[in-house]
Amino acid sequence: METFLEFLREIMKGIVRETSAFHFRKNVLENKKTTPRVRKLKGGSQKRKSN
Repeated sequence: METFLEFLREIMKGIVRETSAFHFRKNVLENKKTTPRVRKLKGGSQKRKSN
């Protein structure tokens, strides 16, 4: 029974290690900053508000 629990513990440690590595790789290493979107300008002349 104790060897089974040791075996199960090792499996769980491996699963946790792999999932944490996956999330670390996805969130930190592959964090590509996207370019900010530029608003599309409408055609024609635009009047600016003056304060």
